[in-house]
Amino acid sequence: MDQITIVKAGADDLTTVQQIGRETFFETFAAANTEADMKHYLTENFSDAKMAAELNNPQSHFFIAWLGDSPVGYMKLNTGKAQTELQDPTSLEIERIYVKSEFHGKKVGQLLYDKALETAQLEQKTYLWLGVWEENPKAIRFYEKNGFVAFDKHVFKFGEDEQMDIMMRKML
Repeated sequence: MDQITIVKAGADDLTTVQQIGRETFFETFAAANTEADMKHYLTENFSDAKMAAELNNPQSHFFIAWLGDSPVGYMKLNTGKAQTELQDPTSLEIERIYVKSEFHGKKVGQLLYDKALETAQLEQKTYLWLGVWEENPKAIRFYEKNGFVAFDKHVFKFGEDEQMDIMMRKML
């Protein structure tokens, strides 16, 4: 396999990030959710306006994983007020690591995570944190393998369904 490269994304990458986001979210969560909830979530959360605002937020960082000219995954990190919950100035949130299913097990997620760790260290953060759906054991194992531990839970509203996310943290 060719070399995977991780590149910081900007406003010009809107279409690429939307495409990867929609595709990977659908691959990962469609089987466990209703078609109506899935369609609503994808339309609302990957709209031009919402994604452009996220990409232009100086407290969020996006990175795209490329295999040659093909995007195969992306990551969104948040600091300060961009964080979805804790908003602790000493922390960095990993809001999303999305990798196309055909690239699972090929270290793309690990490379993106390594970039998150590097970013946290450059910004002198004391810990990384994230929320992961309790029904996603593969992701939970990935984060545990990278030194994260559960510290709380929160409800993630997906359409009419209330789902539970495990909140995990890694001290640096």
